[in-house]
Amino acid sequence: MSIFEDIEIALRADKRTLLGIIGEPGAGKSTLVEQIKERFPGNEIAILPMDGYHLSNKVLLEKGIRDIKGAPQTFDALGFVSLLKRVKHNKEENIYFPVFHREIEESIANEDVISPEVKVVIVEGNYLLYPEMGWGGVRELLDSSYFIDIPQEIRIERLIARHERYGKTPQEAHDWALGTDEANAKLIRATRELASNTITL
Repeated sequence: MSIFEDIEIALRADKRTLLGIIGEPGAGKSTLVEQIKERFPGNEIAILPMDGYHLSNKVLLEKGIRDIKGAPQTFDALGFVSLLKRVKHNKEENIYFPVFHREIEESIANEDVISPEVKVVIVEGNYLLYPEMGWGGVRELLDSSYFIDIPQEIRIERLIARHERYGKTPQEAHDWALGTDEANAKLIRATRELASNTITL
């Protein structure tokens, strides 16, 4: 069953459903989310990206981990789990959450909202199935999960192009994609077997 079919079923259910989309950097998570938004317009579906819970650059510098931004420990994982618990169990009020902006490499607090009429929440991110560093509570809150499987060469090409688009030189983009990003990708790839479903692109 495809994620689109699962969403159609969830929209008919008498509960709020959380569906997770997981993939390595550059796998196409954002593209799939855009397809979902186009296919299901309206206010019963909301998108909740994990990236809003990036620690700020100031905090990363203080911790000495700015050069590995994107690694599991560079997020507020416990804060994200707490948010998901509220989203899952509290359907009576607006729940606001931060949104990450690549153009400034920072999150803006309370920029988006899960409103009471939302029936399906698409949770998108790298570490939704990762069992360590505070992320272990995410998986149990998801009703179903979808791991994006894509040829590695295509993924890396996309990733390098994205880094260049947001201001890195070609060499910086190449080094980051095959350095920090690739280290993270290996961690994410290891969680593939924990997903309920695989999406092949």
